[in-house]
Amino acid sequence: MRAENSFIPAPGVGETTERRLWAHGVTHWDDFDASAPGVGDATAENVRAFIADARRALDADDTRFFAETFPNNALWRLYENLAGDVAFFDIETTGLDKRASDVTTVSVHRGGSTETLVRGDDLTAANLADSLDAAMVVSFNGKRFDQPFLEHEFGVDVDAPHLDLMYLCRRLDLTGGLKQVERDLGVDRGGMDIDGREAVELWHRYEDGDEAALDRLVEYNRYDARNLQTLLETVCERLHCEVFEPHVGAER
Repeated sequence: MRAENSFIPAPGVGETTERRLWAHGVTHWDDFDASAPGVGDATAENVRAFIADARRALDADDTRFFAETFPNNALWRLYENLAGDVAFFDIETTGLDKRASDVTTVSVHRGGSTETLVRGDDLTAANLADSLDAAMVVSFNGKRFDQPFLEHEFGVDVDAPHLDLMYLCRRLDLTGGLKQVERDLGVDRGGMDIDGREAVELWHRYEDGDEAALDRLVEYNRYDARNLQTLLETVCERLHCEVFEPHVGAER
């Protein structure tokens, strides 16, 4: 599913109206006209205005427009449009309180490659801003944890649409943390079955001079970031089948 299949950002269009449009064959912005069924004149004007603004935003690579207009639970629809410039990110810290803990590593998977920034080396505000300067950022529980940590410690503003996979997974009854969801979906971690507490211990061992501990921590963090892409693609496929396909052409 793509942004162009979506009408729900337009004022006056809820899920029921959007599904009615799909059911009558209006499945793309190009299909919408004044005679669209089940839409009043005022709502039709809102939809036309939204489509015009959205087309301009896509042409200008203005993804902030979509962050402001799409409901959070619909941001997954943008992935196919933006897949070439998505930053999947995950952080490790020394604790859960951003005011009393430090960010130790940040891994960003983007464009098929993964980089890890390490505290005391290349983990700087400038490098973070550059790594996260993408059309969309994707995390797991990052809106409540990762992003606030980065904003507090480094002053980094995440302006791009932020898709938090935890909430999409819950929508599909995939509950628990990232590792549990990965197990439920059969996503491989290459044997890196450590938890957050061990990640903290690995960092402290590195501070005591154990370079191998840092290598293991970085590998663990990189799996977290890389697996987010696999997870998002799986979730998008399931949501496409659940949200869009059953309604397409149903009234024809």
